Amino acid sequence: MADGLDPCRICGGVTTEVGRKRSAYSGRDYRIGRCQECSFAFVCNPWLDYGVIYGDDYYRGRGADPLVNYVYEANHTDLTIRQYEWRGVWRAVSQLVSVGDSTRWLDYGCGVGGLVEFLRRQGLGRAFGFEQGWSVARLIERGIPHFGPDDLAAHAGTFDVVTAIEVLEHAVDPVEELRRIRALLAPGGVLFLTTGNSSPYRDRLLDWAYVMPDVHVSFFEPSTLDVALERAGFDASFPGYGPGWDDIIRFKVLKSLRRQHVTWWERVLPWPAISRLIDRRLGVSAQPVGWARVSGAAQPGT
Repeated sequence: MADGLDPCRICGGVTTEVGRKRSAYSGRDYRIGRCQECSFAFVCNPWLDYGVIYGDDYYRGRGADPLVNYVYEANHTDLTIRQYEWRGVWRAVSQLVSVGDSTRWLDYGCGVGGLVEFLRRQGLGRAFGFEQGWSVARLIERGIPHFGPDDLAAHAGTFDVVTAIEVLEHAVDPVEELRRIRALLAPGGVLFLTTGNSSPYRDRLLDWAYVMPDVHVSFFEPSTLDVALERAGFDASFPGYGPGWDDIIRFKVLKSLRRQHVTWWERVLPWPAISRLIDRRLGVSAQPVGWARVSGAAQPGT
């Protein structure tokens, strides 16, 4: 331990404070630390009042992350730019494993269920969501098949695919969160996740717009996430940029521009080229994929 900080939550290494950041939303002051060994960066004094943080305002784009508006997306599935992310995730996962009618797919941290609804429209009748808190009532209202925390034990080891789209950065203990996900996957199943890549911001972490410390409390370089996956019972692979990432990055760019719905001008842009250039600079697709470890067997993609 250094500077009064606890050991790294991923590798147990020595952590030091890299700076402090005040939230424009809550006015709270946060200490930001980093592990000297695995480069895991984190909020040292996270705000843990989840009922307040992830309430109605958060899901309507009036909370700690003004770039998300899940209620709008749920009410305008044919207009929201989020449809690019849904399509991109589906395409990216389909390159990793065979996806069909019998695929059991869980979207872990599904929000109000947009990806689950999209997957079911593609014919994946065994797609489900997992969520807790404010979202649950909205999932029920919209008829989205989902599980809560008390349901997960009954479905341990049954899923072929788990997606965790922009989830891990919210987790105070990411290894524990990954272990929960690992328990849900059948041996050889795949975890496809997205989360910010902190590598390009290693020397200027506090300038990274992704550091919204009320809600984003964990930040990963690809090698950091590799260690976390291994400790949670996964084998990691690094497929990198491939089919689907043009759509995922397209969504991220439009969201950062505070666009909510599709428009004619963005439809004519050369997104495959734009997305690849952005990915080369920021390493959006560089984070690993996790394969539920099968003892004594190499996993697909390794």
